[in-house]
Amino acid sequence: MIKNLKKIAVAGGTLVIFGCAEPEKPAEEPKQATRPDFNVMEDISQKKQAFFNFLRPAVAQENARVSQERSFLLAIQTQLKVGQVIQESDLNEARQLGDAYKVDLNDNTITEQWLDEMLIRVDEIPEALVLSQAANESGWGTSRFAREGHNYFGQWCYTPGCGLVPSARNEGASHEVAVFSDAQQSVHAYFMNVNRNRAYAELREIRAQERASGHQVTGLKLAEGLHRYSERGDAYVDEIQGMIRHNRQYWQQG
Repeated sequence: MIKNLKKIAVAGGTLVIFGCAEPEKPAEEPKQATRPDFNVMEDISQKKQAFFNFLRPAVAQENARVSQERSFLLAIQTQLKVGQVIQESDLNEARQLGDAYKVDLNDNTITEQWLDEMLIRVDEIPEALVLSQAANESGWGTSRFAREGHNYFGQWCYTPGCGLVPSARNEGASHEVAVFSDAQQSVHAYFMNVNRNRAYAELREIRAQERASGHQVTGLKLAEGLHRYSERGDAYVDEIQGMIRHNRQYWQQG
């Protein structure tokens, strides 16, 4: 299931620090849609529809990847519960997946505790939340970082030359805004950021609790765990939730 660890290539040959497990790929990769020129679109409804249609396939692809990884973990969990021996190939895949999500496999052994932590991280993110954040962070695809770096979520990198230098960067700051090869890579980096960064542990706990309670996991609910995504804190959460509600006609799920 998992082939290798992957990092995102950026300008200047530097790598952004977003590693992830790469699932097996179909024989033919889905083609990346041509990016619409959102800056020239004056009709708001047309711009919204075009923006969501452009990014939606990338969100679906990432959720499919995560779903595949989660199914693998659940299968391993079932094997443990019935006392079945874990095959070496499955152990290797588990180790790679653990490395990708920053949950070490201690003593080369899969335990219930390890699986519990992994299942909190390896889970889907509703498209309503992903697309609302993308719209908010990129100005509906019109920002310089979206246009020049395919960066729709404001992801940062910290190696000189790794991305685009913000024009309003504070004195003494060293971060740059990461550059991606296409929108798919930006969405991928967002998923890995939210699913493993300690700043979003609250979001992951909310998601796990909703699952355990048998509730549908919605973007509106998960947004409550995004206080640390922006310096604006609660105001940012309120804004994202407002966007989810206001644009509900566009959502296909969650």
